[in-house]
Amino acid sequence: MNEIVFVTHNKGKIASASKALEGVNFKVFEYELEEPRSDDIKYISKYKVMQAYRLVNRPCISLDCGFWIDELDGFPKAFVNFTLDTIGIEGILKLMEGKENRNCRFTECLSYYDGKELHQFMGKHEGTLSKEILGNDTDKKWSDLWYIYIPYGYEKTLAQMTEDERKNRKKYKSIDAMREFSKWYKKQDKIKSIAFMGDI
Repeated sequence: MNEIVFVTHNKGKIASASKALEGVNFKVFEYELEEPRSDDIKYISKYKVMQAYRLVNRPCISLDCGFWIDELDGFPKAFVNFTLDTIGIEGILKLMEGKENRNCRFTECLSYYDGKELHQFMGKHEGTLSKEILGNDTDKKWSDLWYIYIPYGYEKTLAQMTEDERKNRKKYKSIDAMREFSKWYKKQDKIKSIAFMGDI
């Protein structure tokens, strides 16, 4: 199986990839890619994986996420980093004061590019917003949203969960882009192996 390069500087994404991409030959190149201004995570992910390929000149993946809050017409959408750098999770909770509908979701797009073809895999994780900041700091988190995001079917924020709880939790109403890619990639590798055997 050919080696894939995951270009990211996000420790949480690296930790998630180590679990979700088990059996896939990949290595991490820690680098902060430029992010275009857009509310379309498919476009952002495509832009960044092309940038990553120019950097490493090898098949690579890039994973980008958005965060949608129903009561705020989807805000902050793909502008998660900008929002966290400006108003932070405190500002998000302030905007949600007195709101009964606290439904939200992470959306994600994993892009794979081998220099010829681009493949994209979508994921989403439904949940609700807590009314306060809850939980402990962890190097497994993707962002500070972990302190206010409660996965569907649970009553704890991701930051309140132990590592074992996060690892073994049932992902209700959840599609994992990394796992979708992993299944597809292993299937492609198996098809190539069968074709190679047929040439012997």
